[in-house]
Amino acid sequence: MMFNQLLLLLKRQFKAPSKKTFTVDDALEAFGFGKFQWKMSVLTGLTWIADAMAMMLLSILGPQLRCEWRLPSYKVALITSVVFLGSGIGSPVVGSVSDIYGRKVGVILCMCWALFYGLLSAFAPVYGWLLFLQGLVGCGLGGTPQSGTLYSEFLPEKSRGICVMLLSAFWALGTLSAVLLALLTMPTLGWRWLLGLSTIPMAIFVCFSFWLPESARFNVLSGKTEKAMATLARIAKENGKAMPQGKLIAYKQNDRGQIKALFSPRYWRTTLLLWFLWFVTNFSYQGIILLTTGLFQAGPSCETQGVKLEPSCSLECKYLTSADYKDLLWTTLAEFPGVLVMLLVIDRIGRKKSMALSFFVFSLSILPIYACIGRTAVTICLFIGRAFMSGGYQVVFVYTSEVFPTENRALAMGTSNMMSKVGALISPFVAQVLLRTSVYGTLSLFCGFSLLGGIAALILPIETLGRGLQESSLYEDGEQTTAATTRESNDANAGEPEVIQDE
Repeated sequence: MMFNQLLLLLKRQFKAPSKKTFTVDDALEAFGFGKFQWKMSVLTGLTWIADAMAMMLLSILGPQLRCEWRLPSYKVALITSVVFLGSGIGSPVVGSVSDIYGRKVGVILCMCWALFYGLLSAFAPVYGWLLFLQGLVGCGLGGTPQSGTLYSEFLPEKSRGICVMLLSAFWALGTLSAVLLALLTMPTLGWRWLLGLSTIPMAIFVCFSFWLPESARFNVLSGKTEKAMATLARIAKENGKAMPQGKLIAYKQNDRGQIKALFSPRYWRTTLLLWFLWFVTNFSYQGIILLTTGLFQAGPSCETQGVKLEPSCSLECKYLTSADYKDLLWTTLAEFPGVLVMLLVIDRIGRKKSMALSFFVFSLSILPIYACIGRTAVTICLFIGRAFMSGGYQVVFVYTSEVFPTENRALAMGTSNMMSKVGALISPFVAQVLLRTSVYGTLSLFCGFSLLGGIAALILPIETLGRGLQESSLYEDGEQTTAATTRESNDANAGEPEVIQDE
């Protein structure tokens, strides 16, 4: 028996070295956050600036066209809602395309589409044409979250949460740019120039999109290992790091971008809760933007019968004044502290608690407005509410990109974004139409939904803090079985198992 043990020991000592392997995660952790990721941040950030400008301009465009084209409240609300309707239709479509044909394809396609119809919107001759063209713009903007999906798939695990959150700084920059652009162009050039100039970030992105790489994770999952290796080599070169030694492990998966995967036993509860969270987030976020202009136009009074702003003649028509633009600018600046607060807590208390915090604080910020407070106090409350809802939106985005595997991550983002646009579509009819009937009713809806959102965030079944991105649900479900099998193989075969999957 001692002879057999000695023979086994000699076999282990002089056995042929096993082939080294590594995953995309291993490579990205080795490369760290460097020059390549900074370039990705700026390029994908341009899509967020473009999306933010388009959304922010809707609250500015409404009061202007109400007076210029003598529009009733519901038609003003439709200008906003049609964009979100288009975005809700485009989001799952672009998400499915991105899971099947690649993230890069989806992002470039949607930005080119939005740029083309955005420019045409500036030449809309009548109300009907403007609705049609803005709806098409919304279809393109529905694919914007895919740029965040692409960006997150190039980030090392330790910096993913904070880096994806930093994309919200570009969103904040976009909303701020929209207000400043409106302040400069509306008094002299008019709304057509405002719409045309707001497409500049899209044009810059399209011009530099040739640099954009395809996701290495997507290429591995679709069986394009050589392209994935070329992308990883490019990242290593730009970051000044060495490529990991060995062979890249592949997780080829043919059934990508299927809606049924979102309702598997593992994910159905997460999917439904996230859809509700995305709905509440955009319902509240767009609502507080529209409430800002609505409450400012209402003046110091907030009587329960509502805000009477229905124009019957040109004298009753209320354009946004310079004071309105300045207060709108102040509330827009809330985007930046909101991002900062969430950056401080997202990796400390986790994604779920960060989301809940943003929803609960938003609800609290709405409560003082019930007391018919003055304009300055209203501005402060709106500032706080918008800050936390803006930060909360980014945490929801981070969580969604982390909780689903690569094979259906883009589809999950697309369908979630679709639900957010349903909330944004309803929001104008609450913040612009219902506001003229009942201020208290309007505030109650935003406050109530936000409270429900906080509860939904806390009961999510998975916390993604410190959790690596999963490539495939098959791989994820088989992790424990594979690990156990590998340990048994190690014991039986003296440390010579064939490594198929590695985390």
